[in-house]
Amino acid sequence: MAIPGDRRPFPRRRMPLAARRCYRLAFATGLALALCYGLDLGVPFVAPLFAVLLAARPARPPAPAQALALLLLLALALGIGLLLGPLLQRAPLPALLLIALGVFFSNRLAMVAGREIPATLLTFGFTVIPAAEAASPALSAALVAAMVLGMAVAIGCLWLVYPLFPEDAEVPPVKPAAPAQQNWRSLRATLIVLPAFVFTLVNPASYLPFLVKSVLLGREAGDIQLRGASRELVGSTLLGGACAICVWWCLRLAVTLWFFSGWMLLLSLLLAAGAYRVFRNRLTPGFWINALVTALILLGAAVQDSAGGKDVYQAFAVRMALFLGVTVYALLAMSLLEWWRTGAGGGPRREWR
Repeated sequence: MAIPGDRRPFPRRRMPLAARRCYRLAFATGLALALCYGLDLGVPFVAPLFAVLLAARPARPPAPAQALALLLLLALALGIGLLLGPLLQRAPLPALLLIALGVFFSNRLAMVAGREIPATLLTFGFTVIPAAEAASPALSAALVAAMVLGMAVAIGCLWLVYPLFPEDAEVPPVKPAAPAQQNWRSLRATLIVLPAFVFTLVNPASYLPFLVKSVLLGREAGDIQLRGASRELVGSTLLGGACAICVWWCLRLAVTLWFFSGWMLLLSLLLAAGAYRVFRNRLTPGFWINALVTALILLGAAVQDSAGGKDVYQAFAVRMALFLGVTVYALLAMSLLEWWRTGAGGGPRREWR
Protein backbone atom coordinates (compact mmCIF):
# COMPACT_ATOMS: atom_id res chain seq x y z
CA MET A 1 0.00 0.00 0.00
CA ALA A 2 1.30 3.47 -0.87
CA ILE A 3 2.26 5.79 2.04
CA PRO A 4 0.55 9.25 1.95
CA GLY A 5 3.00 11.89 0.88
CA ASP A 6 5.49 9.38 -0.50
CA ARG A 7 6.32 10.46 -4.05
CA ARG A 8 8.75 7.69 -4.86
CA PRO A 9 7.75 5.95 -8.09
CA PHE A 10 6.50 2.41 -7.93
CA PRO A 11 9.08 -0.15 -9.12
CA ARG A 12 8.51 -0.94 -12.77
CA ARG A 13 7.61 -4.57 -13.41
CA ARG A 14 9.50 -6.02 -16.32
CA MET A 15 8.18 -8.58 -18.76
CA PRO A 16 9.61 -12.07 -18.11
CA LEU A 17 12.66 -12.92 -20.19
CA ALA A 18 10.98 -15.84 -21.97
CA ALA A 19 8.07 -13.61 -23.03
CA ARG A 20 10.46 -10.95 -24.30
CA ARG A 21 12.28 -13.53 -26.43
CA CYS A 22 8.99 -14.79 -27.84
CA TYR A 23 7.81 -11.32 -28.81
CA ARG A 24 11.20 -10.40 -30.25
CA LEU A 25 11.27 -13.46 -32.51
CA ALA A 26 7.64 -13.07 -33.58
CA PHE A 27 7.73 -9.34 -34.31
CA ALA A 28 11.07 -9.50 -36.13
CA THR A 29 9.77 -12.34 -38.32
CA GLY A 30 6.43 -10.67 -39.02
CA LEU A 31 8.02 -7.30 -39.80
CA ALA A 32 10.61 -8.84 -42.14
CA LEU A 33 7.86 -10.74 -43.96
CA ALA A 34 5.69 -7.64 -44.35
CA LEU A 35 8.57 -5.53 -45.68
CA CYS A 36 9.86 -8.08 -48.18
CA TYR A 37 6.48 -9.04 -49.59
CA GLY A 38 5.36 -5.41 -49.59
CA LEU A 39 8.48 -4.24 -51.44
CA ASP A 40 8.52 -7.37 -53.67
CA LEU A 41 12.17 -8.16 -52.94
CA GLY A 42 13.00 -11.13 -55.17
CA VAL A 43 12.56 -14.26 -53.02
CA PRO A 44 10.54 -12.75 -50.15
CA PHE A 45 10.59 -15.68 -47.70
CA VAL A 46 14.38 -15.39 -47.36
CA ALA A 47 14.22 -12.30 -45.11
CA PRO A 48 11.86 -13.79 -42.48
CA LEU A 49 13.92 -16.99 -42.62
CA PHE A 50 17.07 -15.00 -41.78
CA ALA A 51 15.11 -13.09 -39.13
CA VAL A 52 14.25 -16.38 -37.41
CA LEU A 53 17.88 -17.55 -37.51
CA LEU A 54 19.09 -14.24 -36.03
CA ALA A 55 16.33 -13.62 -33.49
CA ALA A 56 16.23 -17.21 -32.18
CA ARG A 57 19.62 -16.71 -30.55
CA PRO A 58 19.42 -15.29 -27.00
CA ALA A 59 21.81 -12.47 -27.82
CA ARG A 60 21.93 -8.84 -28.89
CA PRO A 61 21.52 -8.05 -32.58
CA PRO A 62 24.76 -7.56 -34.51
CA ALA A 63 26.32 -4.12 -34.11
CA PRO A 64 26.67 -1.98 -37.27
CA ALA A 65 30.26 -3.16 -37.84
CA GLN A 66 29.25 -6.79 -37.25
CA ALA A 67 26.24 -6.40 -39.54
CA LEU A 68 28.43 -5.00 -42.31
CA ALA A 69 30.88 -7.88 -41.84
CA LEU A 70 27.99 -10.37 -41.97
CA LEU A 71 26.68 -8.86 -45.21
CA LEU A 72 30.17 -8.91 -46.74
CA LEU A 73 30.61 -12.52 -45.67
CA LEU A 74 27.26 -13.40 -47.23
CA ALA A 75 28.18 -11.67 -50.49
CA LEU A 76 31.55 -13.45 -50.52
CA ALA A 77 29.97 -16.85 -49.79
CA LEU A 78 27.38 -16.39 -52.53
CA GLY A 79 30.10 -15.17 -54.89
CA ILE A 80 31.92 -18.47 -54.37
CA GLY A 81 28.74 -20.20 -55.48
CA LEU A 82 28.65 -18.11 -58.66
CA LEU A 83 32.17 -19.29 -59.48
CA LEU A 84 31.36 -22.93 -58.72
CA GLY A 85 28.28 -22.93 -60.97
CA PRO A 86 30.12 -22.91 -64.35
CA LEU A 87 32.69 -25.37 -62.99
CA LEU A 88 29.85 -27.71 -62.00
CA GLN A 89 28.64 -27.77 -65.62
CA ARG A 90 32.06 -28.22 -67.24
CA ALA A 91 33.81 -30.47 -64.70
CA PRO A 92 31.17 -32.01 -62.42
CA LEU A 93 33.43 -34.33 -60.41
CA PRO A 94 36.02 -31.73 -59.27
CA ALA A 95 33.20 -29.26 -58.60
CA LEU A 96 31.33 -31.77 -56.44
CA LEU A 97 34.54 -32.47 -54.52
CA LEU A 98 35.06 -28.75 -53.88
CA ILE A 99 31.45 -28.36 -52.80
CA ALA A 100 31.76 -31.32 -50.42
CA LEU A 101 34.91 -29.84 -48.87
CA GLY A 102 33.22 -26.44 -48.61
CA VAL A 103 30.14 -27.89 -46.90
CA PHE A 104 32.35 -29.85 -44.49
CA PHE A 105 34.35 -26.72 -43.66
CA SER A 106 31.11 -24.78 -43.13
CA ASN A 107 29.76 -27.43 -40.78
CA ARG A 108 33.09 -27.52 -38.97
CA LEU A 109 32.86 -23.77 -38.51
CA ALA A 110 29.37 -24.15 -37.02
CA MET A 111 30.75 -26.38 -34.26
CA VAL A 112 32.72 -23.42 -32.87
CA ALA A 113 30.58 -21.42 -30.45
CA GLY A 114 28.96 -18.36 -31.99
CA ARG A 115 29.66 -19.26 -35.62
CA GLU A 116 26.34 -20.86 -36.58
CA ILE A 117 25.06 -17.95 -38.69
CA PRO A 118 28.26 -17.44 -40.77
CA ALA A 119 28.51 -21.20 -41.26
CA THR A 120 24.92 -21.44 -42.52
CA LEU A 121 25.49 -18.56 -44.95
CA LEU A 122 28.66 -20.23 -46.22
CA THR A 123 26.78 -23.49 -46.76
CA PHE A 124 24.16 -21.62 -48.79
CA GLY A 125 26.98 -20.26 -50.94
CA PHE A 126 28.41 -23.72 -51.60
CA THR A 127 25.07 -25.39 -52.37
CA VAL A 128 22.09 -23.16 -53.18
CA ILE A 129 23.84 -20.75 -55.55
CA PRO A 130 25.68 -23.40 -57.67
CA ALA A 131 22.38 -25.29 -58.00
CA ALA A 132 20.62 -22.10 -59.13
CA GLU A 133 23.49 -21.34 -61.54
CA ALA A 134 23.00 -24.77 -63.10
CA ALA A 135 19.42 -23.78 -63.94
CA SER A 136 19.99 -20.21 -65.08
CA PRO A 137 22.65 -17.53 -64.48
CA ALA A 138 19.82 -15.00 -64.19
CA LEU A 139 18.19 -17.08 -61.44
CA SER A 140 21.43 -17.31 -59.46
CA ALA A 141 22.10 -13.56 -59.79
CA ALA A 142 18.55 -12.76 -58.65
CA LEU A 143 18.91 -15.17 -55.74
CA VAL A 144 22.20 -13.59 -54.63
CA ALA A 145 20.62 -10.12 -54.65
CA ALA A 146 17.54 -11.38 -52.80
CA MET A 147 19.59 -13.10 -50.10
CA VAL A 148 21.85 -10.09 -49.45
CA LEU A 149 18.86 -7.73 -49.32
CA GLY A 150 16.96 -10.24 -47.18
CA MET A 151 19.77 -10.38 -44.64
CA ALA A 152 19.93 -6.57 -44.53
CA VAL A 153 16.16 -6.39 -43.95
CA ALA A 154 16.33 -9.08 -41.25
CA ILE A 155 19.08 -7.23 -39.38
CA GLY A 156 17.20 -3.93 -39.67
CA CYS A 157 14.00 -5.51 -38.31
CA LEU A 158 15.89 -6.99 -35.39
CA TRP A 159 17.41 -3.57 -34.62
CA LEU A 160 13.90 -2.07 -34.53
CA VAL A 161 12.40 -4.79 -32.34
CA TYR A 162 15.24 -5.46 -29.89
CA PRO A 163 14.94 -2.22 -27.81
CA LEU A 164 11.33 -3.17 -27.02
CA PHE A 165 12.23 -6.71 -25.90
CA PRO A 166 15.88 -6.72 -24.78
CA GLU A 167 17.90 -9.42 -23.05
CA ASP A 168 18.74 -9.19 -19.35
CA ALA A 169 22.45 -9.82 -19.89
CA GLU A 170 24.79 -11.41 -22.37
CA VAL A 171 24.42 -15.17 -22.51
CA PRO A 172 27.76 -16.94 -21.98
CA PRO A 173 29.05 -18.72 -25.09
CA VAL A 174 28.44 -22.43 -25.39
CA LYS A 175 31.51 -24.56 -24.75
CA PRO A 176 32.55 -26.16 -28.06
CA ALA A 177 32.71 -29.93 -28.37
CA ALA A 178 35.96 -31.85 -28.55
CA PRO A 179 37.80 -31.72 -31.89
CA ALA A 180 37.01 -35.35 -32.67
CA GLN A 181 33.31 -34.75 -32.00
CA GLN A 182 33.37 -31.63 -34.17
CA ASN A 183 34.87 -33.57 -37.08
CA TRP A 184 32.37 -36.38 -36.72
CA ARG A 185 29.32 -34.11 -36.53
CA SER A 186 30.59 -32.08 -39.49
CA LEU A 187 30.94 -35.23 -41.58
CA ARG A 188 27.46 -36.37 -40.58
CA ALA A 189 25.89 -33.05 -41.56
CA THR A 190 27.82 -33.00 -44.86
CA LEU A 191 26.64 -36.48 -45.84
CA ILE A 192 23.06 -35.37 -45.22
CA VAL A 193 23.30 -32.23 -47.39
CA LEU A 194 25.24 -33.58 -50.39
CA PRO A 195 22.66 -36.14 -51.69
CA ALA A 196 19.98 -33.44 -51.45
CA PHE A 197 22.22 -31.10 -53.44
CA VAL A 198 22.77 -33.70 -56.18
CA PHE A 199 19.02 -34.40 -56.30
CA THR A 200 18.28 -30.68 -56.64
CA LEU A 201 20.40 -30.55 -59.81
CA VAL A 202 17.68 -32.59 -61.57
CA ASN A 203 15.37 -29.55 -61.49
CA PRO A 204 17.02 -26.65 -59.63
CA ALA A 205 14.29 -24.09 -60.32
CA SER A 206 11.65 -26.29 -58.62
CA TYR A 207 13.72 -27.94 -55.90
CA LEU A 208 15.58 -24.95 -54.40
CA PRO A 209 13.22 -24.77 -51.36
CA PHE A 210 13.97 -28.47 -50.80
CA LEU A 211 17.71 -27.73 -50.84
CA VAL A 212 17.31 -24.85 -48.37
CA LYS A 213 15.40 -27.17 -46.05
CA SER A 214 18.12 -29.83 -46.44
CA VAL A 215 20.88 -27.39 -45.51
CA LEU A 216 19.06 -26.36 -42.34
CA LEU A 217 18.19 -29.99 -41.61
CA GLY A 218 21.84 -30.99 -41.94
CA ARG A 219 22.80 -28.25 -39.50
CA GLU A 220 20.20 -29.44 -37.00
CA ALA A 221 21.10 -33.11 -37.44
CA GLY A 222 24.72 -32.25 -36.75
CA ASP A 223 23.80 -30.91 -33.30
CA ILE A 224 21.40 -33.52 -31.95
CA GLN A 225 21.94 -36.99 -30.55
CA LEU A 226 20.65 -40.09 -32.30
CA ARG A 227 18.31 -40.92 -29.43
CA GLY A 228 15.08 -39.03 -29.96
CA ALA A 229 16.20 -37.78 -33.38
CA SER A 230 13.13 -39.24 -35.13
CA ARG A 231 10.78 -37.23 -32.95
CA GLU A 232 12.97 -34.16 -33.29
CA LEU A 233 13.36 -34.19 -37.08
CA VAL A 234 10.23 -35.89 -38.41
CA GLY A 235 7.96 -34.38 -35.78
CA SER A 236 9.12 -30.82 -36.39
CA THR A 237 8.77 -31.27 -40.17
CA LEU A 238 5.21 -32.56 -39.81
CA LEU A 239 4.32 -29.76 -37.41
CA GLY A 240 5.76 -27.17 -39.80
CA GLY A 241 3.70 -28.60 -42.65
CA ALA A 242 0.52 -28.60 -40.54
CA CYS A 243 1.15 -24.98 -39.51
CA ALA A 244 1.67 -23.98 -43.16
CA ILE A 245 -1.67 -25.58 -44.12
CA CYS A 246 -3.47 -23.80 -41.27
CA VAL A 247 -2.05 -20.40 -42.23
CA TRP A 248 -2.90 -20.97 -45.90
CA TRP A 249 -6.49 -21.83 -45.01
CA CYS A 250 -6.73 -18.80 -42.71
CA LEU A 251 -5.64 -16.59 -45.59
CA ARG A 252 -8.93 -17.44 -47.30
CA LEU A 253 -10.60 -15.01 -44.91
CA ALA A 254 -8.76 -12.13 -46.58
CA VAL A 255 -5.94 -12.44 -49.09
CA THR A 256 -4.00 -9.36 -48.03
CA LEU A 257 -0.45 -8.69 -46.92
CA TRP A 258 -1.62 -7.49 -43.50
CA PHE A 259 -3.50 -10.70 -42.82
CA PHE A 260 -0.55 -12.79 -44.03
CA SER A 261 1.87 -10.89 -41.77
CA GLY A 262 -0.55 -11.08 -38.85
CA TRP A 263 -1.08 -14.83 -39.16
CA MET A 264 2.67 -15.41 -39.42
CA LEU A 265 3.25 -13.22 -36.37
CA LEU A 266 0.75 -15.30 -34.38
CA LEU A 267 2.28 -18.56 -35.62
CA SER A 268 5.79 -17.35 -34.76
CA LEU A 269 4.60 -16.30 -31.30
CA LEU A 270 3.01 -19.70 -30.66
CA LEU A 271 6.04 -21.72 -31.77
CA ALA A 272 8.43 -19.38 -29.96
CA ALA A 273 6.42 -19.94 -26.78
CA GLY A 274 7.20 -23.63 -27.11
CA ALA A 275 10.87 -22.98 -27.82
CA TYR A 276 11.32 -20.73 -24.77
CA ARG A 277 9.23 -22.91 -22.43
CA VAL A 278 6.42 -20.41 -21.90
CA PHE A 279 4.24 -23.49 -21.65
CA ARG A 280 5.67 -26.70 -20.25
CA ASN A 281 6.86 -29.24 -22.83
CA ARG A 282 9.59 -31.85 -23.23
CA LEU A 283 10.67 -30.83 -26.72
CA THR A 284 13.90 -29.00 -27.46
CA PRO A 285 13.95 -25.38 -28.70
CA GLY A 286 15.34 -26.65 -32.02
CA PHE A 287 12.13 -28.64 -32.58
CA TRP A 288 9.96 -25.51 -32.50
CA ILE A 289 12.37 -23.33 -34.48
CA ASN A 290 12.70 -26.00 -37.18
CA ALA A 291 8.89 -26.21 -37.41
CA LEU A 292 8.71 -22.44 -37.93
CA VAL A 293 11.44 -22.55 -40.58
CA THR A 294 9.64 -25.38 -42.41
CA ALA A 295 6.37 -23.42 -42.38
CA LEU A 296 8.09 -20.31 -43.75
CA ILE A 297 9.69 -22.22 -46.63
CA LEU A 298 6.46 -24.00 -47.55
CA LEU A 299 4.35 -20.84 -47.39
CA GLY A 300 6.90 -18.81 -49.35
CA ALA A 301 6.96 -21.42 -52.10
CA ALA A 302 3.14 -21.64 -52.06
CA VAL A 303 2.81 -17.88 -52.55
CA GLN A 304 5.14 -18.06 -55.55
CA ASP A 305 3.19 -21.02 -56.97
CA SER A 306 -0.07 -19.13 -56.59
CA ALA A 307 1.36 -16.05 -58.33
CA GLY A 308 2.63 -18.25 -61.17
CA GLY A 309 -0.74 -19.99 -61.66
CA LYS A 310 0.43 -23.42 -60.46
CA ASP A 311 -1.60 -25.91 -58.47
CA VAL A 312 -0.66 -24.91 -54.92
CA TYR A 313 -1.91 -28.05 -53.19
CA GLN A 314 -0.20 -30.42 -55.60
CA ALA A 315 3.08 -28.52 -55.28
CA PHE A 316 2.70 -28.48 -51.50
CA ALA A 317 2.16 -32.26 -51.43
CA VAL A 318 5.29 -32.81 -53.55
CA ARG A 319 7.41 -30.52 -51.36
CA MET A 320 6.12 -32.06 -48.16
CA ALA A 321 6.91 -35.54 -49.49
CA LEU A 322 10.43 -34.37 -50.39
CA PHE A 323 10.88 -32.79 -46.95
CA LEU A 324 9.81 -35.98 -45.22
CA GLY A 325 11.96 -38.05 -47.58
CA VAL A 326 15.12 -36.10 -46.82
CA THR A 327 14.28 -36.21 -43.10
CA VAL A 328 13.93 -40.00 -43.14
CA TYR A 329 17.17 -40.20 -45.13
CA ALA A 330 18.88 -38.04 -42.49
CA LEU A 331 17.73 -40.44 -39.77
CA LEU A 332 18.94 -43.48 -41.72
CA ALA A 333 22.28 -41.81 -42.45
CA MET A 334 22.74 -40.91 -38.79
CA SER A 335 21.92 -44.48 -37.72
CA LEU A 336 24.27 -46.08 -40.25
CA LEU A 337 27.10 -43.69 -39.44
CA GLU A 338 26.74 -44.29 -35.70
CA TRP A 339 26.63 -48.06 -36.34
CA TRP A 340 29.82 -47.81 -38.39
CA ARG A 341 31.42 -45.54 -35.80
CA THR A 342 30.87 -48.07 -33.04
CA GLY A 343 32.65 -50.75 -35.08
CA ALA A 344 29.53 -52.35 -36.62
CA GLY A 345 28.33 -53.43 -33.23
CA GLY A 346 31.71 -54.72 -32.09
CA GLY A 347 32.70 -51.89 -29.76
CA PRO A 348 33.55 -48.25 -30.22
CA ARG A 349 35.99 -47.23 -32.89
CA ARG A 350 38.84 -44.90 -32.19
CA GLU A 351 37.79 -41.25 -32.71
CA TRP A 352 39.25 -39.73 -35.88
CA ARG A 353 40.74 -36.25 -35.97
